[in-house]
Amino acid sequence: MWQHSKAFFSKWCNVQCQVSYRGQRNLSVNAEVDMLLYCAKKWKGEAHRARQMRKAYEEVFQKYHIRSVRPVKDDNYCALRAVLFQIFSQGIPFPGWMKEKDILKLPEKLLYSQGCNWIQQFSFGPEKYAGEKVYGKVRKCLEFFKNQWTEIYNSKDSAERRKMCKTIFSDESKENKLYEAIKFIMLYLVIEAHENIKEGHNLPRFFNLLFSRETSSDPLSFMLNHLNPIGDTIGTEQVEMCLVGYALELKIKVFRLTKFKTQDIQVFYPEDYKRDWHEICLVTENDRHYNIPIINR
Repeated sequence: MWQHSKAFFSKWCNVQCQVSYRGQRNLSVNAEVDMLLYCAKKWKGEAHRARQMRKAYEEVFQKYHIRSVRPVKDDNYCALRAVLFQIFSQGIPFPGWMKEKDILKLPEKLLYSQGCNWIQQFSFGPEKYAGEKVYGKVRKCLEFFKNQWTEIYNSKDSAERRKMCKTIFSDESKENKLYEAIKFIMLYLVIEAHENIKEGHNLPRFFNLLFSRETSSDPLSFMLNHLNPIGDTIGTEQVEMCLVGYALELKIKVFRLTKFKTQDIQVFYPEDYKRDWHEICLVTENDRHYNIPIINR
C-alpha cells in the first residue's frame, strides 16, 4: 500500500508543480510554490544526495516555518536577482550612502579623482569589456538602477509593486542593467576599502577575507577574477554575497541546505550587519543557485 501511496504522491507533486509553473516561463522569478512539492519534484529517487536534500527541506519546513518558495532562474545572475527582487517587492528604501555619494558620479570619480584607468576592463556579464565606452555604459546602468529602485519604493501599494516587478523581471535587458550596476557599486566599495586599509581604518571582517585571496589581493584582480565573470561564467561567491549585503545595506539571511543539522544551516551575509538594516531571506542547495523562501510568521 505504501508503494501505491508513494507513487500517487509523486505523480500528484508533478501535476501540482506543472500547474504552478504554467504561464510563468518568461519570468525570471516565479510565483510561490509549495516548498515540499518543489523538493519532491526536483529530488526524486533514493540516491544519497536526493535523500539528504529531502531531509534538509523537511528540516527548514518544520523548524523555520518555511512553507513555500519562489523559484528563481538558475543562471549566473541568480543571487543578485533573488536579492533585488526582494528589495523591490518589499519596498525596501534606497541605501543612504548611495544618496550621499550620488552613485551616478562614481565612474567619473574613479577615473579622474583616483586614476583607475583600468576600469576600462570592466565587463558586463556575457558582454566583454568595451574600452572607453565603459564609463558611459556604466553610468546608464547606474541611472536605470537608481531610477527603478526609487520609483518602486515610492509606490506604497504592494499590488502596484508586484506589477512593476513582473515587468522588470520578465525583461532580460532591464534586469542585466540592474545587476551590472550592483557589480560596479561593489567594485567602487572594494576600491574604497583597499584605500582605507592602507590608511589603517577598521573595516568589516569580510574585506580581510576578500583581500587575503591570491585572486583578489587588490581591486584590479578582484574585478578581473571575481566580478567580471558574474553573470557570465560564475555566480556570486559567499564573500561577494557579504559585499552585496554591505553595499545595499541588507542583512541577507541564507538557509544553506547542505549544512542541515548543523548550526551553519543559517548564516548571515555579512556577519557584522547593522541592526537597522532590512532583512531578506534566501535558500540554497549549493551556495550558487538561490531561491526565495516565504516564511510564515
